[in-house]
Amino acid sequence: MSYGTGNQSTGSGRGHAYNNPSSVATSNDAVPPGDNTASEHDGISEPQTTWEKARSFYERNIGLFLVFMAQVFGSLMTMTTRLLETGFETKFHALQIIFVRMLATAILGFLYMWIKKVPDMPFGDRKIRGLLVLRGFAGFLGLFCSYYSLSFLNISDSTVISFIVPTLTAFICFVALKEPFTPQEALAGVIAFVGVLFIARPTFIFPAPDDEANAGHLQISAAADAPAGLVPDVPVTPAQRSLAVVIGVVGSLGAATAYSTIRVIGKRAHSLVSVNYFALVATIGSFLIILVHPDLEFKVPQSAAQWGMLTAIGIAGFLLQFLLTEGLQREKAGRATNLIYTQLVFALILEKIVWGTTPAGWSFVGAVLIIGAAIWVSLQKQKKPAVEAKPAVVDEESSLLGNTGDTGSRSA
Repeated sequence: MSYGTGNQSTGSGRGHAYNNPSSVATSNDAVPPGDNTASEHDGISEPQTTWEKARSFYERNIGLFLVFMAQVFGSLMTMTTRLLETGFETKFHALQIIFVRMLATAILGFLYMWIKKVPDMPFGDRKIRGLLVLRGFAGFLGLFCSYYSLSFLNISDSTVISFIVPTLTAFICFVALKEPFTPQEALAGVIAFVGVLFIARPTFIFPAPDDEANAGHLQISAAADAPAGLVPDVPVTPAQRSLAVVIGVVGSLGAATAYSTIRVIGKRAHSLVSVNYFALVATIGSFLIILVHPDLEFKVPQSAAQWGMLTAIGIAGFLLQFLLTEGLQREKAGRATNLIYTQLVFALILEKIVWGTTPAGWSFVGAVLIIGAAIWVSLQKQKKPAVEAKPAVVDEESSLLGNTGDTGSRSA
């Protein structure tokens, strides 16, 4: 259900390039005019020129590059969100950040649909609008919980928790859609949640040292003498950390629900229509909650840095959606979706540069368990017989399940 996928089966030159990158090097189109005599009469291919090799490499890997860039923008957006929530005297609530990001996504997405003349824009087929609204609310819940947890979690731990989405999605599809849920997937789920415990480190399992407990401070750095970053890190208590992890898991459940709803919608709605519902529900929902909640209010940025970060979040949010969809429709699911886990690497690098912190050893153990379980679920799904299709990824939560192509697509 990713926009533009219809081109892959129409026989256009662009679609063939993505479906069979090797054709770039072997077709007569890649041989200069007048130089294909040996190839036609003797069955011997002409050696590739440097330009042809570069073109072939580009066609084979452009999808991976777009997914890679999506992870860069996703990590930068997460870093910027945490800075706005904790790094300034004027602290922004997660709901205001969501409002800014999703308003930009809604506007840019609408313009893109208008330019591409997307069918049934902007609200889709009347028969499935209820499902689209459910997809929007579930995505909004997932995004809010993810952003709110950043007030108490470092970005690497928050990123890793999002990797339990594949396991949760498999379980939701088993309960709600009666899809198979194998013992291997169940075991992967248990492993993933053990990993979550290592990240949360609740005190009844991981007792804090007396001096840290008395001070109410959780040492999240692996080394006490770690160099300071660009901004000071925010100390949190074990209770705050555990609560943030629970909220993060609820957010992953919301993301998994959104993806399961997308699977039910299938080919009946263009992917951009689905993203539009997500953006509209999140924009309107965050605005109304801030408006009616007595303890919340819209805050005006107090510096050029804050203005720049809010603007960057809006632009990066749309680019994340766009690059994931464009990249994953061009690339085989196995290579592309596994590349998504590089977001953890970016998170660790940014964490070290900006806050000068390194996650504790237990967090690394949890990350290995969660990522291993997610990849195992992905490999199990790839073994199932299915119609060959490009993955239907429309946003960041469903990008973790890019190996499923059964949701279909509609061309713009």
